[in-house]
Amino acid sequence: MLTITHATTTHLHDLTPLFDGYRSFYRQASDLDGAKIFLQERLAKKDAVIFIAYKNETPVGFTQLYPLFSSVSMQPMYLLNDLYIHPDYRSQGIGEALINKAKALCKTEGQKGLAIQTESDNRAQHLYQRLGFEPDGDLHFFWICA
Repeated sequence: MLTITHATTTHLHDLTPLFDGYRSFYRQASDLDGAKIFLQERLAKKDAVIFIAYKNETPVGFTQLYPLFSSVSMQPMYLLNDLYIHPDYRSQGIGEALINKAKALCKTEGQKGLAIQTESDNRAQHLYQRLGFEPDGDLHFFWICA
């Protein structure tokens, strides 16, 4: 069973190794202590929204959203900056479920939408397009909350 939870500081123990794995995926040296401090600051300051996914109570993935504003449209939106699924749990719909949770948050809060920041050769590009994100001249992809 897949469960997605809005993370709080009580989830740091589960979230930290996932975040460290995410950073390693992007060729950064492992730093569990630094990862924990970074996440603790984001959660304590409430300057990010983090959703963590559990499969049968095992932490398997997360997404981290940062609030932004569009000056042109004068609307708030989120940057989906981080999306990571543990390698043992990929291709099981967890990434899609996390993105859909982020979309639902946008709709609930009346956000403009979601921007995604990722490497242009990231294998998840097809997932973003399948879920309604469109290429943007300034961003990699953007999803409009309708």
